[in-house]
Amino acid sequence: MSYCRIAVLGMGIIGSRVAANLEKARLGHLTRWNRTPKGLPNESATVEEAAGDATHILLFLKDAAATREVAQKIFDLPPEDGRILVNHATVDLATTQWLAKEAAARGIDFLDCPFTGSREAAAQGNLVYYAGGPKDLIDRVEPLLLKSAKSVLRCGEAGSATVMKLVTNLISACTVQALAESMATATRHGIAPEALIDAVSRNACGSVLAAMKLPTMASGDFDTHFSLSNMLKDSRYVLELAEQAGIETPAIRTVSTRMQELCDKGLADKDYSALAAPYLQS
Repeated sequence: MSYCRIAVLGMGIIGSRVAANLEKARLGHLTRWNRTPKGLPNESATVEEAAGDATHILLFLKDAAATREVAQKIFDLPPEDGRILVNHATVDLATTQWLAKEAAARGIDFLDCPFTGSREAAAQGNLVYYAGGPKDLIDRVEPLLLKSAKSVLRCGEAGSATVMKLVTNLISACTVQALAESMATATRHGIAPEALIDAVSRNACGSVLAAMKLPTMASGDFDTHFSLSNMLKDSRYVLELAEQAGIETPAIRTVSTRMQELCDKGLADKDYSALAAPYLQS
């Protein structure tokens, strides 16, 4: 792709690592911004300073409220020919639709592009992006995306990627709760965690997620790869989707309630595998 000016907004666990990979790729000039300054290279003090002349603006923000706030500042900037806004934050469908509408009204190309993959995947450039938008736009942005990802899954028009991200997180949240319950039940009946991990790996219920989370859950290592508060947020967004579709979703509703309880107990910034934390208490 040709030389571009990239602004990465949001220097959390994922955004900071994506920015580092893009900087290594030398695709063009890169600026960073974070609500709380981190003293990183080419870090701007304001959204306007970071994105003012950017051709590619990438959002890695915490939630819908933060995304709308920052996006409005981008929409208020003077026009820039060929500007592309890519939202990587996981937000509700209404916010994605708002972004698409407001961008179109200003002649800005918009790509709905959340991701799967946590801290280590981001550091190694192994994220997977879900992309929702026109085919030609995805074609243009894909070379940039592949500097921080191993693949791009094309989902359809803007909004489709948001839905895909939320429903897959539904599966992850409910799976980790099930893993926590199974480990607690097994160990209370004298089964060693290592034996359960081995059994799950040989069972149809085994998965990459189970292989990642069960060992750390057994040891009580809840070092954050994807926070409990972020998974709680996403569970609420998916509950909104289900309600809009007239669907009852008791599993994610129950897990969402559980995650809120644990966040209230001070575990919000821990990995969402902290769903196992109550079972480790004597």
